[in-house]
Amino acid sequence: MRLIILLFLMLLQANLIAAQTSLKEIDLENGKYNVGFRHYMTSDSTRSYSRIYDYTNKKVLRPIPVSLWYPCGQNMAKGEPLAVVDYLEILKEEEEWEHLPNEQILNWFYYPNTPANQKHLVEQSTAYANTEFEKGKFPVIFYTPSYQASSIENFALCEYLASHGFVVVSSPSRGTETLWFSDNNAMEMETQARDVEFLIKEARKLPIVDHDKIAIMGFSFGSLSNIIVQNRNDNIKAIVSLDGTERYQYGLLNESPFFDAQNIDVPYIHMAQKEIPELVLKEDKVDAELNTKFQLYDSITNSKVYRLRFNNLTHSYFSTLGVLFAHRDERQDKSDYEIMESYKWVAMYTSNFLKAILNKDEKASRFIENNPQNNGIANSLIKLKIKQPEKRGFTFQDFNDLASKRNYENLFQLYDSIVKTYPSFKIPEGNLNLLGLQLVFNPNTPLQGIDVFLLATNLYPNSSNLYDSLAEGYLFVGDKEKAIESFEKSLELNAQNPNAIQRLNQLKK
Repeated sequence: MRLIILLFLMLLQANLIAAQTSLKEIDLENGKYNVGFRHYMTSDSTRSYSRIYDYTNKKVLRPIPVSLWYPCGQNMAKGEPLAVVDYLEILKEEEEWEHLPNEQILNWFYYPNTPANQKHLVEQSTAYANTEFEKGKFPVIFYTPSYQASSIENFALCEYLASHGFVVVSSPSRGTETLWFSDNNAMEMETQARDVEFLIKEARKLPIVDHDKIAIMGFSFGSLSNIIVQNRNDNIKAIVSLDGTERYQYGLLNESPFFDAQNIDVPYIHMAQKEIPELVLKEDKVDAELNTKFQLYDSITNSKVYRLRFNNLTHSYFSTLGVLFAHRDERQDKSDYEIMESYKWVAMYTSNFLKAILNKDEKASRFIENNPQNNGIANSLIKLKIKQPEKRGFTFQDFNDLASKRNYENLFQLYDSIVKTYPSFKIPEGNLNLLGLQLVFNPNTPLQGIDVFLLATNLYPNSSNLYDSLAEGYLFVGDKEKAIESFEKSLELNAQNPNAIQRLNQLKK
C-alpha cells in the first residue's frame, strides 16, 4: 500500500512539474532571423507629465520609453540572450521604481514570489540586446499594452514576430497626467492613442522600417486605443486585437469624436477569450452578454474581419507575463499545458495574419482562411468566423481619390474603366462643377481644374453652367481665346446667362 501511495505521489509531482509554464515549453518556432532588442527613453515635447513617486509639483516633458524588437544581422554564436529578469528591469523603470532591488520584483509587481516564478526570472529569451539591424526594410508593428501595463508584457510574441521578419515597437500604457490612469477612461484612451501616433513618427528614424507596411496590435485596453489610431491614420494597413476591450466597451469607443466604425477599412482580426463560465459570471457580477455581444464586429462593413475564440484561454493569458506569472483561476482556467498551447496558436495566427496582409504571402493567407482544424488544431480549441465587407456602390469620393492620385490626368480613360466595373456609376454634375472650381482657383492646380471641366462638359454637353465654369477656368489661366469660345458655347445653351453675357462684352472690347 505504501508503495502504491509513493508511486501516486511521484506521478502527481511529475505532472505538476510537466504542467509548469516556461518559455521553452510554449514552444514557439522562431523564423529565420536572429532577434535584436533595444530599449531607450525619449519624450513628447507637446505634453507634460508628473512622476508620481517623486512627490513634487514639478512637471516634465511626457517620457516615452521605447522597446524595440527587430530582425538582427549579427552572428550570435558568442552572445548571451536576454533573461526574463532583464525584461522585468524594464518593467521597474516604466513603473518608476528604477532602483528597486531585483529580489523584490515579484512581490512588488503583483506576481507571487514562488519557487516556480523565481525560476522564470532566470529563463533565457531569444532576443539579444543592442545588436545590429539586419539589412533591408521590414514591416513594422506597433504594439499597445493593456491597462497601465509595460511595453514588455508580451515580449515572447514580439520576439517571435521579429524572428519572422517584423519590426515591433512598443511603449507602456500610462495615464495622461501621471503613471496611473484617471477615472476618465475616454481621456486615457485618447492619451494612449497619441502615444502610439508618437511611436509611428519615432519609427521614421529607423533605417530598417518599411513605412508602407504598418500594422497595429494591442492587448485588452491597448486594442481599444488602436481603433482610434486606425480611424485617423490612413497609413495603417491591418489591426490585430488580442482580446481587445473594444469587444466589451463599445460605448467607450463612441465617446471619441474620432471614432466611426465605417472608417475601419483595413483587415481586422480579433482573438477572444473563452466563454466565461456561469459560475464566474454570477460570482463576479459580470454581464452574460459579454459572451455573445460584439457591437464593433457587427458594425464593421468596409473591411474583412476575422474573429477567433480560444476556448482554453482566459483574458490574462493573451500576454507573455500572464502565461508565465499570472494567478490561475480554478473556476475557469485550463491547465498550464493547454494555456501554453493556445498562446502558441495566438502567436501563429498573429504572424500569419500580418504576413498575409502586409507581405501578400499566399501560404499565410491560406492559413488564416482555413478552418482551424485544417491547420492541425484540435476541433475544440479554436472557433473561427470570417465576415466579408459589404458590397457598396462606387462613389464620387472614390472617383476623386483615384483622380487626385493621377493629378487629374487621363480622366476620360479613368471614367470609362470605372463604368465597366460599376455600370450604374454616375457623377453628379454639381459635384464636378464644384470640384473643378476648387481646383481652378487654387494657384497650384488650375490646369487640373480645367481637365475636370473637360470631362464634365463631355458627360453633360448641354450644361450651360459647366461651359461657363470652364470659360472662367480658361480666363484664370490666361487663355482668352478658349475662354471666349466656352462662354459663347454657354450662351448657345442658355441665351439668358448673365455672367457669360457680361464676360463676353468685357473680353471683346
